[in-house]
Amino acid sequence: MKSKNLFKHKIKEVVRFHEVDILGVCNNAVYFNYFEDARIKYMQDLQKKYQLKEILSGDSFFIMAHNEADYIEPAFLDDELIVYTRINFIKNSSFGFEHKIVKSSTKRIICVGGGVVVHINKRNNKSIPLPKEFYDAVKNYEKEVDIVNVT
Repeated sequence: MKSKNLFKHKIKEVVRFHEVDILGVCNNAVYFNYFEDARIKYMQDLQKKYQLKEILSGDSFFIMAHNEADYIEPAFLDDELIVYTRINFIKNSSFGFEHKIVKSSTKRIICVGGGVVVHINKRNNKSIPLPKEFYDAVKNYEKEVDIVNVT
């Protein structure tokens, strides 16, 4: 996992009542919802900043192929959390996200995780190459991103 200063993108989440157990601890599965919120906002912001036309419209969509999380400390009811997100690699038809969740009150990392997203054709449900404009936008936005096996 990379240094926090590599993470340019962030969103805020607040732990809500329906996300905690009887002890007020945030359920582990909720962190994947936070990651999803962050990924969606990241892609929306990237699309807006770089006027990406092809990547979030047309005949394709994205699907999560892998998700993971390591829980370091618990979050509790009403905790304010900052979810840091970055794309750390891009392949031909997939790319990876990294996430760090920091508790605002302590400034400590409480969860780290990531996932792999695949670009899919809507008509045949098969993976398809990511457009060049996506590579260009991510390379411009991120300080470090690995470009792997691009043909």
